[in-house]
Amino acid sequence: MSDLLPGRSFPLGATVYPSGVNFCLFSANCTGVELLLFDTPNAPKPARVIRLDPQRDRTVFYWHIFVKGAIAGQVYAYRVHGLHDPERGLRFDSEKVLLDPYARAVVGWKTYDREAAIHPGDNCAQALRGVVVDPSRYDWEDDVPLRTSYERSVIYEMHVGGFTRHPSSGIAVEKRGTYAGLIEKIPYLQSLGITAVELLPIHQFDEQDVRPGLSNYWGYSTLAFFAPHRPYSSRQDALGPVDEFRDLVKALHKAGIEVILDVVFNHTAEGNEFGPTISFRGIDNLTYYLLEEDLSFYSNYSGCGNTVRANHPVVSRLILDSLRYWVDEMHVDGFRFDLASILSRGPYGKPLAQSPILWAIEAAPELVESKAIAEAWDAAGLYEVGKFINSSERFAEWNGPFRDDVRRFVKSDAGVVGKLAARLLGSPDIYDRDDYRPCRSINFVTCHDGFTLNDLVAYDQKHNEANGENNRDGANDNYSWNCGVEGETGDREILGLRRRQIKNFLTILFLSQGTPMILMGDEVRHSQQGNNNAYCQNNELSWLDWQQVQAQTGLLRFVQELIRYTQSLLIFEQESLLSVASSSVQAMVELSDRPHAIWHGTKLDTPDWRPESRRLAMTLCHPEAGEVLHAIFNAHWQPAAFELPYYPNRHWHRILDTALPTPDDFCRPEKAPSVTTAKYWTAPRTTVLLQAF
Repeated sequence: MSDLLPGRSFPLGATVYPSGVNFCLFSANCTGVELLLFDTPNAPKPARVIRLDPQRDRTVFYWHIFVKGAIAGQVYAYRVHGLHDPERGLRFDSEKVLLDPYARAVVGWKTYDREAAIHPGDNCAQALRGVVVDPSRYDWEDDVPLRTSYERSVIYEMHVGGFTRHPSSGIAVEKRGTYAGLIEKIPYLQSLGITAVELLPIHQFDEQDVRPGLSNYWGYSTLAFFAPHRPYSSRQDALGPVDEFRDLVKALHKAGIEVILDVVFNHTAEGNEFGPTISFRGIDNLTYYLLEEDLSFYSNYSGCGNTVRANHPVVSRLILDSLRYWVDEMHVDGFRFDLASILSRGPYGKPLAQSPILWAIEAAPELVESKAIAEAWDAAGLYEVGKFINSSERFAEWNGPFRDDVRRFVKSDAGVVGKLAARLLGSPDIYDRDDYRPCRSINFVTCHDGFTLNDLVAYDQKHNEANGENNRDGANDNYSWNCGVEGETGDREILGLRRRQIKNFLTILFLSQGTPMILMGDEVRHSQQGNNNAYCQNNELSWLDWQQVQAQTGLLRFVQELIRYTQSLLIFEQESLLSVASSSVQAMVELSDRPHAIWHGTKLDTPDWRPESRRLAMTLCHPEAGEVLHAIFNAHWQPAAFELPYYPNRHWHRILDTALPTPDDFCRPEKAPSVTTAKYWTAPRTTVLLQAF
């Protein structure tokens, strides 16, 4: 009796049943499909080849077969037959072994060779393979999503590998750079006070997708949208990475920390027309990618060689299925969509007013309680910050203008004071709608892409020579300032100024309406030595040096206290934009019952909006909570005395002054010294925060 049955056309991928496994693959334009079963992850040849019968094992565009007796852990792949005619958009190559787009684990890394997938010939011995996974075989105990509101969130953007790979991490060698290694560092994350980690891509990616001698470190080179990246696992058995990642999620949840995944649905690791045939290209090139009018070329709105055809129904289904899988089976709390504006591009690359995939994500009931954060631009000039899919109810957005305007203000550029004011209030000039919630603005000064916070105040120019592209890669407009010397220096005055500037950036970030995000290592002055595009630097340049935790105890304390303090105040948890008073008198008369802000300059109620101005002060009030704060921002190179508002029966106390040394730079309210003068003398390039009580 045969162990093969026709199987079913749904669900896609490899699905485990009590009596066997159903395999299903979509391909609209192929002529034949072979299922390859391997005895071991790195076997040079399949133990069994099953050729699917197009009459029996195909339903319309879905090829399927049921293998009785197959179980979780079975290693498999495909060969897909058809025309190789690039001018018609067809790139079938039956010599290439292909990875299932729905593979939930990927093996074969010991023998994988990207070049073998590029050049003609059989690459079976060097190809990647999928693993059959039974998601039900895991004990989640009592784990549930945390559902922390944006208003209460502090996001820590981090790299799973780089967080613990440095020898100074104190993690056992076999666990460095892994999900398990990260688990051991959860107490550090708790002490920092963050509420969510945003993990750089952990979908299985191709580390070989980079020039020879380097490694794709960031992970924006996806191979499989359902599989956790295997090199981040200390467990290398077939199913190890799946369970180890779940262990990480469960442990973070127990610590009160959400897990947000940086997902890359805009392009894949297969690159342009000269790239490898690993999966999608060889399964159905016309379906999975946007192609130029000359179908032999790929549209490249991602800057990475190809663009996923996200609004094709089959590809949209894959994206939604992936998101559901990571929420339902892997318990993640949300997603950050890399180059999300690409997902609005239609069949010919033009932006769609109503993008099917984006509105499907917007409306999916099973995803509605998870976070959705858009990087609302792409690499081809489409910029949608403030208007992403017609001002979505669902998506928060990375606020790129926040990054740029705050950088320009702190480095003392002219003409930025008005923009700083808008950023502090949640960017109402960008998010111009009545029902806008300022917490949907993800505010950041630094992220993985660009200078670290330390390098932002230490370098005027990028220094990316190690990337092997003659320093041509990476952004040129960084709005950075080296404080007088490029790079490392022993000058104590410059070093002190750099410390102050770092604290200025952090203070503005956390005093702004919106959801703050900080970059891994910024809290201890991690440096990439001026490299602002370390995507290929899987080495100590990128890895977090844990010796800095001891070397930068003062700054680390400042960050911890700043987070603790702002998280304790209702004025920073607003679901609507603050009212703005033109004067303290108007605030007392008209806004005495509503959270509000009042602008000042060095003189009360007299903000200086002139282009040459580099000073601003702001009073924040939450009458119901009894919170009254006064912030002073002096980006001028000269000191200044700022008049302080008068509040009956209250006295000002100094919470922070970035010009002061630790521990005086930040004082908890119960220990904050009182300010007895009517003016506060502010040092050059300094931020001050006072609280009245």
